[in-house]
Amino acid sequence: MNRTEISEYGEFGLIKHLTEKIKLQNPSSVKGVGDDAAVLDYKDKQVLVTTDLLLEGIHFDLTYTPLKHLGYKSAVVNFSDIYAMNGQPKQMTVSLGVSKRFTVEDLEEIYAGINLACEKYGVDLVGGDTSASLTGLIISITCIGEGEKDKIVYRNGAKPNDLICVSGDLGSAYMGLQLLEREKVVFSGQQENVQPDFEGKEYILQRQLKPEARKDIVDALHKKGIVPTAMMDISDGLSSELIHICSQSNTGCRIYEDKIPINYEAAVMAEELNMNLVTAALNGGEDYELLFTVSLDDYDKIVTMEGIGIIGHITKPELGLCLVGREGEEIALKAQGWNSLK
Repeated sequence: MNRTEISEYGEFGLIKHLTEKIKLQNPSSVKGVGDDAAVLDYKDKQVLVTTDLLLEGIHFDLTYTPLKHLGYKSAVVNFSDIYAMNGQPKQMTVSLGVSKRFTVEDLEEIYAGINLACEKYGVDLVGGDTSASLTGLIISITCIGEGEKDKIVYRNGAKPNDLICVSGDLGSAYMGLQLLEREKVVFSGQQENVQPDFEGKEYILQRQLKPEARKDIVDALHKKGIVPTAMMDISDGLSSELIHICSQSNTGCRIYEDKIPINYEAAVMAEELNMNLVTAALNGGEDYELLFTVSLDDYDKIVTMEGIGIIGHITKPELGLCLVGREGEEIALKAQGWNSLK
């Protein structure tokens, strides 16, 4: 494989090389890459903006993360934030910090993943920046979306007796990460032609390396005429996100252990690693599923929707935030999330 040094292109040549095939898809994208700033026109819609910063060694490990997958995931996790507001992502900017060990071909792989995500979700790449880095790979993505004023969903709208719902299944991405970390340790120092065995674990690996944003759920809720009272995407784990919603809504909650949706592959992996599966589902994170609350009046609509599970209900704040175990015992929910001081 050819290895082209970034210096051969220069800054402007590199930007042109990476972005020359970009085509704008959305009417709100007036001007994209190629000027001092992008120009957007949202007319009567409200504008949603979110940013994520991803650092090599903190948020991803290039030992087992393909660059194309990394580009795709970097874009999708930002789209997920916009969907969590009941909006639609429309534009994004990408800024990269790259060290000398990366080549033009490496950046092409990252951009291939980003462009694939943009194509799938109908998002325009309208700008960004590239800089040298002394500390490995840095990816900063800002996503801009739109939402109707009366349908944007915040974290602070949950009310007592609202139903707590989640899309998909939880804990799979975390178990995929544990599998990758285990194989990294096992095969470090082994011969190069020795390959890890991931047979039967494809689903949890995909959930970790190539997650999807739940546009389908947002669209399905819209078709049913359901506007959630509060919503978040699950990036830090169910427990942490539920605490955010209840804290900002000034409520308590009860969720039920036997209602938490868990995939079979994740369960098998947890057993192999002797890990508590419910803990993985509560605190694992990176699922990028949607956690939301709906009015009890919407029960008949929500209960028939495929891919959505009702896992509990909102209570008065004085009742606290608890997981109800299979024997009826109540366990206080605790936030794990990310601690920068560790």
